[in-house]
Amino acid sequence: MQTTFQRRRWLGLATVALAANAAPTWAQAQSFPNKSITLIVPFPAGGSTDRHMRLLAELAGKQLGQPVIVDNKPGAGGTLGPGTMARTAKPDGYTISQYPMSMLRMAHMQKTAWHPLTDFSYIIGVSGYTFGFTVRGDSPYKSFNDYIAAARKSPGAVDYGSTGAGTSPHLLMEELAENAKVKFNHVPFKGNADLQQALLGGHVSAQSDATGWDKYVDGGQMRLLLTFGEKRTQRWPEVPTAKELGYGVVSTSPYGIVGPKGMDPAVAQRLHDAFKKAMDDPRHAELMSQLNQDAWYRSGADYAQWAKEAFAKDKLLIERLGLMAK
Repeated sequence: MQTTFQRRRWLGLATVALAANAAPTWAQAQSFPNKSITLIVPFPAGGSTDRHMRLLAELAGKQLGQPVIVDNKPGAGGTLGPGTMARTAKPDGYTISQYPMSMLRMAHMQKTAWHPLTDFSYIIGVSGYTFGFTVRGDSPYKSFNDYIAAARKSPGAVDYGSTGAGTSPHLLMEELAENAKVKFNHVPFKGNADLQQALLGGHVSAQSDATGWDKYVDGGQMRLLLTFGEKRTQRWPEVPTAKELGYGVVSTSPYGIVGPKGMDPAVAQRLHDAFKKAMDDPRHAELMSQLNQDAWYRSGADYAQWAKEAFAKDKLLIERLGLMAK
């Protein structure tokens, strides 16, 4: 009887201790958020990613009852912002980041202070890009095959800019170059806005990028020679895809929102729900149409599983292109 009584007493104390430890976490989730949230955008202001994230931040902030403030942290092909967050931010939900696909590639290409799968809490998958290849409106390249012909004539001399080494706009062009058996001169930039100005200023002859160039193409300052989707776009149906021209490259580079590892699941779910409602807002659908992007919704769990599979798949691509870290 004494042994049974002592066992019950210790079980009761253990239950109280567990409840006490769980209480702060539950209380934190219930009160979240009680101040503004920072959303890191790892590209400069003014590009397509920035335009998208700023609207989502505004709409999600209304759902959360607190402002979501965009903090542009460009650099390292879109990995500087999320990488810094992983090392320095508390996993309390008040610092989150847009997560470009370059995060899943950079760790294969060089040594990083973070791991793209284990150092992040995946919150929600959001969208993917429409990538295109553009030149200035007065460029001598009237078609993408004109550009390829020039590259064949002068190997390594014909240049193009991208949003950074290891980003999708860079890797899809390197894959295309391998398939076409040509060599380009790659010029990396910090982000869309810098790249657009470099092309318009004549500092590079072409660019591979997402649809930050849309207004310049529509305005005649740039000419769109190629897109990289599975099929032609509705907005520019006269422009061929890399696939139909026989170059064998299709890319949309999905992205989403993450936090540091160790986030309270209830806080992550609160953020997920707010951003999901933001995605469902008609204003978001209107911007998606302007950017010629499709929604790519994934729950946190599905997004994490997709990232795991993409990380393994991209390792094979980077090995094939000879870009693996030594």
